[in-house]
Amino acid sequence: MAQAFIKMLLLITIFSIHKSDGQFDDWCVADEQTPDEDLQRAVVWACENGADCSKIQPNQPCFLPNTIKDHASFAFNSYFQRMKAHGATCYFNAAALVTDLDPMSAIDGSVRSDEGGDGIRYEWRRAGERRPVV
Repeated sequence: MAQAFIKMLLLITIFSIHKSDGQFDDWCVADEQTPDEDLQRAVVWACENGADCSKIQPNQPCFLPNTIKDHASFAFNSYFQRMKAHGATCYFNAAALVTDLDPMSAIDGSVRSDEGGDGIRYEWRRAGERRPVV
């Protein structure tokens, strides 16, 4: 009986260990229903309080797509991943929510129009990476 209990605990432990491939179990993303002004205030707060927002600056790898919702999701998730061990949440005055679905998988392979002055449509594969659509 004790041996079966130990095996069960071992299985539970194995399946509950944080993913070792460098990915997160949960992501903090902007709520699509939040007005842009509220998102902007929350982004400023996140960037001033622990999020690494350097990658969403112009000419940086995650600047594109250049929308407040995309930048907010990046900043919120950066703050959440860096600070949750210290008790931080993914709230941002109701501007964000936690999801267990990788937000990048939702756009992987999808086409988003980004003319960016060059008239070319791009396909987004990873954060900040874009490829011309042929």
